[in-house]
Amino acid sequence: METEIERIDRYEDERFSKTVLYQHGAFLVNGKPCEVEVTGGNSAVIRGEDAGLYPEIIDAFRFYAGHITRFVDVKGELVREFPPVEIFKVKLEKLQPSQFYVDQDKLAAVRTFIHGPEDIVIPVIPDGGGYISLDGHTRLAAAIDAGYSEVRAFIDEDPPPVEGFVAETRKRGIYTPYDMRRVTHDEYEVLWNKFCDDYFAETGALGDNSAQEPVVL
Repeated sequence: METEIERIDRYEDERFSKTVLYQHGAFLVNGKPCEVEVTGGNSAVIRGEDAGLYPEIIDAFRFYAGHITRFVDVKGELVREFPPVEIFKVKLEKLQPSQFYVDQDKLAAVRTFIHGPEDIVIPVIPDGGGYISLDGHTRLAAAIDAGYSEVRAFIDEDPPPVEGFVAETRKRGIYTPYDMRRVTHDEYEVLWNKFCDDYFAETGALGDNSAQEPVVL
């Protein structure tokens, strides 16, 4: 039977801890809860009923958090480890967003686990003298609020196609994270979903979650 993995993107769900929900590490695997909790700069703990499915869950999690390379179970035993990812510092002003809205509810949640600029690690691709941020836009907004001038990043070796999103951000005058527009959660759901629906309809791409999610956080 094919494994069904659903990533939970809400912040209220009694089946998961608040920390995991805020980190977006909550999953339903064949309908059963599984958690991946980041515990360090490159490490996480994975919890779930079926340890045999851990590799698939880890792959799903690393789609959004490729800098996490070491996973252990609740007993501290190694489950899976990947080659280390090179992390480097980047100035906020050198980052071109691929998103133009910031959900204020998500921003409030993200603030709960950011205690310093080292807690913000985002995937990027080179772009001239700077970089395009592929994900983590809410974290970038949190960095601005905290007064950080730089965050940490890593190069995504298998990036999603974001050229159309980047072109649209630039059309809207968004060239750095400082330019992103902040909206309520309800506004975000309407504005972002409408843009994605229109974009995928125009390009002929499938408007599924796999295409949209790399640029929504």
